[in-house]
Amino acid sequence: MTSPSFNDIEQAQATIAGHVLRTPLVEATALSRILGTETLLKLESLQPIGAFKLRGAVNAIMQLPSDSAGVTCCSTGNHGRAVAHAAKARGMRAVVCMSALVPKTKVEGIRALGAEVRIVGNSQDDAQEEAARLVADEGLVDIPPFDHPQIIAGQGTITLEMLEDRPDIETLLIPLSGGGLAAGMSLAAKHIKPSIRVVGISMDRGAAMHESILAGGPVTVTEVASLADSLGGGIGLQNRYSFDLCRAFLDDTVLVTEDDIYRAMQALFFEERIVAEGACVVGIAAMMAGKLGNLESPVATVITGRNVDMGVFTRIMAGDDIVLGDVTVKGRTYDHG
Repeated sequence: MTSPSFNDIEQAQATIAGHVLRTPLVEATALSRILGTETLLKLESLQPIGAFKLRGAVNAIMQLPSDSAGVTCCSTGNHGRAVAHAAKARGMRAVVCMSALVPKTKVEGIRALGAEVRIVGNSQDDAQEEAARLVADEGLVDIPPFDHPQIIAGQGTITLEMLEDRPDIETLLIPLSGGGLAAGMSLAAKHIKPSIRVVGISMDRGAAMHESILAGGPVTVTEVASLADSLGGGIGLQNRYSFDLCRAFLDDTVLVTEDDIYRAMQALFFEERIVAEGACVVGIAAMMAGKLGNLESPVATVITGRNVDMGVFTRIMAGDDIVLGDVTVKGRTYDHG
């Protein structure tokens, strides 16, 4: 396979039409006031599976031969839900492999969509080894979570919709993990509007793509518990697509702390009444923490998913402390802006 092009993103838009929701792009009026800049939210949390991952999975699975034995993937949760949903729609077997760090709510959500679940090891790399075994032994087709041209092209359709709705967007903030979302979105953004500033944002512990870009090539990182658990995991030392695209099209990468994420989750809920995973709010967190410098307005970010552990979510909203392995995020009752 060759690296995805803008044309592939346009073709993906046609492929997924009718199978995924064209989500609204809305102004966060309260946050805009608090942050002092017009802030737009792309509500991918409204997708049928509750996350943007459906776009890439549908684009990839819709293009498989009808006699395929089935599909498998390695996932921290939302990609697994997307593969399960897309495979079920085509009547295909789906086996989702994930590590023991994945929250229970995400495991249960995938099983509810009819997929088999395999819990293997304590990292995405361990889970990926099981997916590779299923490909070799049972003939399943691996649908990678990010480093795949059709996945990247599918995620890039988000930018097409955003810039169709608001061509005046000047700054685009993208949650950054393995880079499938950031690669597709930044490729599309720079093709349509070269002047746009595109920033990838991750948590400050285990930020694989950020560290890889700094190092000039894929590196391994230690995966740790995080409020932004969907951003965990490596990018793969044999990364073929997402690293090069992120390095080429992201203007910058920025890191936020667990405390920043905690406060941003509260702000998004109390100010905009939106339930979102920690991974969704890193753009808002970076803005609130003043880590992006002078921002050209309007600023847009993606609310990537709502499949948060509601027990943890309600504790954050109540201002409780949250323990993440050897780190405790000190709680604080939200102070309305």
